[in-house]
Amino acid sequence: MLFEFAEIPKTMLAFLSPGPFEMAVIGVIAVLLFGSRLPSVARSMGKSLTEFKKGMAGVQDSVRDAVHSEPADSIDYDEQQEPSAPAFEPPQPEADSEVDSADTDSEVAKSK
Repeated sequence: MLFEFAEIPKTMLAFLSPGPFEMAVIGVIAVLLFGSRLPSVARSMGKSLTEFKKGMAGVQDSVRDAVHSEPADSIDYDEQQEPSAPAFEPPQPEADSEVDSADTDSEVAKSK
């Protein structure tokens, strides 16, 4: 492993969690900001966090099911059908237009 917990000093891990004094300061700020509404704010934050976790679990389940399941309608290459539309055939030139173009070519040559 690149990082092992034995190598990380305990002071680094303690840096990430707030101590009792920091928790008291956060509590005082919360009381000043929300006052009597603090219980309802905390309740609504708890409900929204619960809904978010449920939604994330649903998304993870959907992705896990999609990744690990077999395709429902897989078709082998041997079972494929040829397209039912007719093959493209380019239009055939008309005989009259060839004569007309030959006449105009000879007229252009005479005029020179």
